[in-house]
Formats: sequence, C-alpha cells, structure tokens
Amino acid sequence: MKKEEVKTLLWDLFYAIVAGVIVGTAYYYFQNSNGFSPGGVGGLATITYHFLHTDKISWSLLMIAFNLPIFILVSILINKKLGIMLSIYVSVQSLMPYVYRWIHVEPYCLANNQEDFNIVFACIATGVVSGFGFSMMLRRFGASGGTYGISALIKKAKPETNVAYVSFIMDSCVVAIAFFVYDKQITPTICTLLNLFIANVIVDHGLSGVKNGYKFEIITSTPNELSEELMTKLKHGVTEIKVHGMYSNTDKYMLICIINKRQIGNIMKIIKQYPDTFASFEKVNEVFGNFQRKV
Repeated sequence: MKKEEVKTLLWDLFYAIVAGVIVGTAYYYFQNSNGFSPGGVGGLATITYHFLHTDKISWSLLMIAFNLPIFILVSILINKKLGIMLSIYVSVQSLMPYVYRWIHVEPYCLANNQEDFNIVFACIATGVVSGFGFSMMLRRFGASGGTYGISALIKKAKPETNVAYVSFIMDSCVVAIAFFVYDKQITPTICTLLNLFIANVIVDHGLSGVKNGYKFEIITSTPNELSEELMTKLKHGVTEIKVHGMYSNTDKYMLICIINKRQIGNIMKIIKQYPDTFASFEKVNEVFGNFQRKV
C-alpha cells in the first residue's frame, strides 16, 4: 500500500471514529433517557429498545443488530471500503453508552436532577450534536447511516428509484411508529420531528462548508484601475473577461472576485468610486484552494 493510500485510510478511520463518538454522545447523553427517537434505522433501534422494556437487550446491541447487516450488504454489493467505514462508525456509536457508564457520566435528565426536565432542550441538543457528526460522515463518505445503506441497495436493484423519497419515507415511518410506541403521546412525536429537522439543518450548514465566500461579478469600463484597487486593498485575485453590452452596444469588461463575508462592505465602497460600474454578487458555499492574492 502506498504512503498516500495509508494516509487516506488513516483519515477515513479518524472521521468514522470521531463522528461515531459525537453521534453516540448525543444519543446517550441527550436522547435515550428522554423518551424520543432519532430518524432512520437508528430510530427504529431506539423505538424497539423502548418497546421491549427489558434490561436483557441493550440499546447498543440493537443499534448494531439493525445497522450492521445493512452495512455488510453495502460492503458486498456497493462499495467495500464504504461498508467497512460505516460499520466502524456505527460500532463506535453503539459503544459510547458503555464508555460513559464506565467513567460514571450520567445522561442529561439524571445529571441535572430534574423530574420535570424540559425534553425540548434534550431534543434540540440531540439534533445539533448528532447533526454535526452526520455532516462529518457525509462530507467524507457521502453516507451517514443505515438509511443511506437501504437507499443504496434499493437503488442498485431499481436504478430508477428516487433515493431522497426512500429516505423521506423511512423517516416518516419512524415518526409514525414513535407515536404509537410512546403511548400515543404527542410530545415524543413532536420531539422526533424537531430532532430530525434540526439535524438536517446542521447537516446542510456542515455540507455548505466553513470556507465559504461571496463572488462578485463587476461590469466596468475601467478594468485596470478597479482591479488594481481590489487586489491591493482586499488582497484577493481578480479575473477579467471581455464582454459586450447589448443595450449600449459597447465593449466592456467583467471582473470576477471572490471575497470573505467581512469584506463585502469594503468592496462596495470601492465599486461606488467608479460611476460607470455596476455589480452583482452571490454566496459561494465552498472555496477550494487559496483564493487570496499571492504577494
């Protein structure tokens, strides 16, 4: 195995283990002891654990029993490496309750000694923390749990299947089942929905990237002066494209510049100094490479 392949494998293991720790922490500390479930296959395992009301079968065992067979099939039929990493991820996730009990860390409801604790706080915390772990897995592997595995297997059997609909149906089924399992109480059902929503919001933000920016497209007749000022004051490169204005039937130039959010005010002040200039801008979710000017 080449050095670069070993490095990639180690990073893959790191992401799978850290994401497993994060999600397992959210489930143990905030969710399992507060009477609501997450979505997907993990939600089915949690609901089953609550329904059985027995100490003979642990939540961790059910998580592995529900997820591991799916990941084994993914490894065999879809992608061997992906199946292995997902198996490591869910195994670490399932071991976290044992780790926290071993170091005597009590879950949220017990740690705060509250009989009437606010389940909504636990729900919000579960969504935020687990969503961060999900986004790590999705950014690295494009998958974050058993729902993906089932969707991928169905997609392989029936390529015309819409994966998004499969995931939505599975999460909806978990919410519907939760209503009956949790004694037809509306609060656990709402918390399950809220947890799913918050986790998805966090995942969306995580996938959009932390190194984002804003792309300005500036139409001007004075490209040299304007671009020099942009590069000098903002320390970012500028790309020039020759364009033709159809309304005025004149040749002009479009300058493209990607900047940080905190520099929006500065670039607007610069543009206003050039009367024969107008600009539009849009958010860029992720910027790859070094977009700063080399000096």
